[in-house]
Amino acid sequence: MASHPHLLVDISSHGYGHVSQTSAVVNELVQLMPDLRVTVRTTSPHAFLKSRFQCEFEHIPVAFDFGMKMANAVDVQIAESAHAYREFHAEWTQKVEREARLMRELKPDLLLANVPYLSLAAAHVAGVRALAMCCLNWADIYQHYCAEDAASQTIHGQMLEAYQSAACFLKVQPAMEMPALSNTRNIQPIARLGRQRRCHIAANSNQSEGEKLVLVAMGGMEFQLPLQNWPQLPGIRWIVPQAWDIRREDTTSFESLNLNFTDVLASCDAVITKPGYGMFTEAACNGVPVLYLTRRNWPEEYYLVEWLRQNVACLEVSREALLLGELGDSLEQLWGLPQFARPGATGALEAAEILASHF
Repeated sequence: MASHPHLLVDISSHGYGHVSQTSAVVNELVQLMPDLRVTVRTTSPHAFLKSRFQCEFEHIPVAFDFGMKMANAVDVQIAESAHAYREFHAEWTQKVEREARLMRELKPDLLLANVPYLSLAAAHVAGVRALAMCCLNWADIYQHYCAEDAASQTIHGQMLEAYQSAACFLKVQPAMEMPALSNTRNIQPIARLGRQRRCHIAANSNQSEGEKLVLVAMGGMEFQLPLQNWPQLPGIRWIVPQAWDIRREDTTSFESLNLNFTDVLASCDAVITKPGYGMFTEAACNGVPVLYLTRRNWPEEYYLVEWLRQNVACLEVSREALLLGELGDSLEQLWGLPQFARPGATGALEAAEILASHF
């Protein structure tokens, strides 16, 4: 009897956007290939994976990259990152060979990497067909921050070689430019569409009639805002992570609503966040206005912000205003901006059809 086709999925754990992109594609792929066996390797929390993948999967909690060392969700630690990359690339050939042996033991028919390059290098050695997919690659991010490091030329070359070994690099829009890679293929945005659940939220919170809902979601890395000290803004209810332990009459914890993240987002009047692929595309595709804290030196940010401005009402907010909670004027200005037609989110199906053709 023929065995089920086996997809190995390796995902960066640098924030939640990589999981959001990848799970949407795998969910579509399982519709096309119902007998598909899926193995997911990432150190992203299992509970988050379960909330995003709509299929059965085996989870192996291991990391094949670290992205950049971060002080928090927005501040990159450049010196620490350069040092970590030197350590990560020490004995690079042996490391790739070791990962290739482990990959052969898993016997995948295809690797999808979003976007750990060690996995791609190992797949090349192991003879496993591989596709990369992301809106960025770590070679470009590394070069942006660490080009002055003495080892950067060697490290950057090894990273590019690994990405170039993929049969194809699916470049999910909005994406960074990737001029050093010749195997890229543009695909449309990937975003999950939510259902409007305002009645449910009203019934499960202290929301008053006419009160606007503002979701505070700073992404998959901790960046807690001192919301306990913010001034009260009449007519606004904040939806915040339960872990922040905010005890105010005008806040509701996200978890207490018992809804998936995208349904909560789609039910809100605005979201406060930082530039990140998943948050920006899901907000725009669900028509939710965005107040965003700039990351300034993050090289992907320019492309994300340019796309956001063309697709949904949005405004930049300063870190000082966020820390002080001086957001009333910005929110009123945001709600006064023209509305946009919602962009399409067809990238997941597009990517799934490409993946299916590679089995």
